[in-house]
This record gives sequence, structure tokens and C-alpha cells, in this order.
Amino acid sequence: MRRLSAVIAVAVSIGVGMHAQLPPTQPAPAAPSAAPAPALPKIPQLAGIWDGSPRAHPINSETQPWAKENFPVLNERGLAYQKVFDEALAPKYDCVPSTLPAVPYDPYFQQIVQWPDRVLFRYEKDDVLRTVWLDGRKPTVQDYSLQGFSVGRYDGDALIVETDHFLFDITGFDDYNGIPSSQMKKVTEKYWREGAELHGTVTVEDPMFLRRPTSYTTRWLPARPGYELVPWDCDPETSRAPVKMMIPKYK
Repeated sequence: MRRLSAVIAVAVSIGVGMHAQLPPTQPAPAAPSAAPAPALPKIPQLAGIWDGSPRAHPINSETQPWAKENFPVLNERGLAYQKVFDEALAPKYDCVPSTLPAVPYDPYFQQIVQWPDRVLFRYEKDDVLRTVWLDGRKPTVQDYSLQGFSVGRYDGDALIVETDHFLFDITGFDDYNGIPSSQMKKVTEKYWREGAELHGTVTVEDPMFLRRPTSYTTRWLPARPGYELVPWDCDPETSRAPVKMMIPKYK
């Protein structure tokens, strides 16, 4: 018993001595605070159905939207095409849809749908549907089309759209003034909100036919609640009926 007591005493003495040599307890270091999440870019709310009828802006004509101050300045090639143009040859009489820069201004409704990787523009006129890609993809040689290839980005409170890769179009600048557009055409659009209204600027450049870029700015009003786009059912025979009444330019 004496030996066991001595062993216990020695062990307790050693334990007390070791405890005395330990450094004082330090508080546990605080966990690093989480970095604040990066702010997401602000996306303007452009989605909806928009009224582009004469209630919103004047109907297109010889002075709308191309007035004296912004009418395109044609080069010699453009002037020559316009001079020989025969209205009966306009593709619209064969149900060929309108294209940029004319189709946004046509006096009809349009719908905008915003998705994370794209924005869809659907026009009541000609049932045109455009896709504006937001994911950084690049066009290929397979992407030439009547409506071109559109990429976009949000810039502050606006959507910027750039479109190229168009096909040659005998009435590609507009479908009523005989000005063509080429595969060099590029159209830049900017859309933004002003209160309840949608506003947009459309700029077109085409060095094949234009001496310098030109643009117009217009607006759209909110469609009445419940409005749906009216299908554009183009019948080729009906579409060509006006041609029969035209005086041919060439005999």
C-alpha cells in the first residue's frame, strides 16, 4: 500500500508540474468571414407585348422613320439599284418577310421574351422570330440568313443588340423605297424603358450601298391586358394580287 501510495503521489506531482508548464489557454481564432457575393448585373425588364401601331408612332412612309435629316445617303451603287428597282419585284409580294432595319418600325405589335442566355423578339408582322444570343457565341458561315445573326448584352438599363451575317436583299433596307442591303449590312439596336414605354434606336450601316450609317429612334406602348399576337397567314396568291394592277417599269 505504501508503494502504491508513493506511485500515485509521484504521478500527481508530475501531472501538476506539466500543467504548470503549459501556456495559458488562448481563444480559438475566429473563422474567416465569407466574402460578399458579387453583385449580379442589373437586367432591364423589357419583356412583354408592345404596341407599335400608329398609336405609338407614325406609320412608316416616305418621311417615317426616314426623314430628311436621317434619310440614308446612298453611294453610286445604291443609287443605281434604286433607279432600276421595279416595285413588282419586291419579295414581300411573294410572302418573303421584312427584315432589319424596317421590321421593328412596321405598325404592328411585337413581343419580347427574356431568358438567361437569349432574348426573343417576335413580330406580328410576317411572323418574324429573332433570337438574340447573350451567351457569347460566335456566328459561323452557316449562320447567314434573311434576319442575320444577333448577339446582345445588357449595358446599364439598356439591351444592346448587334446583328450581321445577312443575306443580300433587294429591299433589305426597307420594303417601300427600293434600297437594297448586302451581306456587309450591320444593324445595332438599343432598347430601354422610359416609365411604362419601351424605346429603341436602330442604326444600320452597309458600305456596299450606304455612304455612312443612319438611324432612327422610336417607341412602343404596352399592349392592352390579355392581348395576343395575331398570326400572320400570308397566302402567296393573295400576296401577289397587287402586282397585277401595277404598271410594269420594263416591257
